[in-house]
Parts: sequence; C-alpha cells; structure tokens
Amino acid sequence: MKCVFVTVGTTSFDDLIACVSAPDSLQKIESLGYNRLILQIGRGTVVPEPFSTESFTLDVYRYKDSLREDIQKADLVISHAGAGSCLEALEKGKPLVVVINEKLMNNHQLELAKQLHKEGHLFYCTCRLIFKKCLLVVEGGDKEILWVAGGSQLGLKFC
Repeated sequence: MKCVFVTVGTTSFDDLIACVSAPDSLQKIESLGYNRLILQIGRGTVVPEPFSTESFTLDVYRYKDSLREDIQKADLVISHAGAGSCLEALEKGKPLVVVINEKLMNNHQLELAKQLHKEGHLFYCTCRLIFKKCLLVVEGGDKEILWVAGGSQLGLKFC
C-alpha cells in the first residue's frame, strides 16, 4: 500500500489540509499510485472526514505521542516547514515536500526550506502550487524522487 503522510505538527495549517483533502487532490494523489493518505491536522479547524474505499483510504488525526510510525510507513511526506517535522522525515530517508505557510509573518520556515532545498534534501512549494506544478511525482530507487515541475525534470537525492 503506497502512502502519503501529511503533517502540520502542533500548529494549525488549514490551507494545507484543505488543499490535500480536496476531491481533485485526492484524485491526483491516487492517480500517482498512492492508495492511502494520512493527515495529521494539529489544532486546525479543517477536519476532513476519514473514509475507505476498495482503492483508497483517508485517515485523519490531530496528535499522537510520536509521528515516527506514520513517517516510517510513508512513501512520501508532505509537511509544514517546522524544523522538527522536516528533520524527522529526512532522518528516516523519506522523500519530503515542504509546503510553506504564506500567512506566517517573519517566515523563518521559508528560510529553512530554501536552505534544505539548496542542499538537495527536499522540495518546497506553496499550497497554491502543490498540485499545479509540484506533485507530479515519479519515484525511482530507494532514496531518489524525480520531480516534474513546469515541464522540466529535476532529480533530488535524499540522504
């Protein structure tokens, strides 16, 4: 079962949760070969309804003592740009897409995401672009993700 795990940590990032749980986004995720989406929604007010069909499952929760198990299960992690969430996913060698919360003032998360992208550890985008230009994902090999964005291909390697 191929799984996408989305985490917002202890914060609220309703735009990200609304974006990835929208019907067209769920179709996009499934079309990319994933059949499970796990949403860790933190203290947000957007609470998608979990469901399960023969071909796709959506699981939703606010908090757990540890995200380690969900990150381990995931084939792709989509995260807010919190340092803890980013580092935990990268430590597990998971392909990581960081979504920047544009509503934050003095956005230190953007600085972190840019630096980690520059070093080849992750890809980052905004909610507006995640399914328009970003999540056209083809995976290959254990620790490599081939990103197709705006018609160009870019290979990112994960340590």
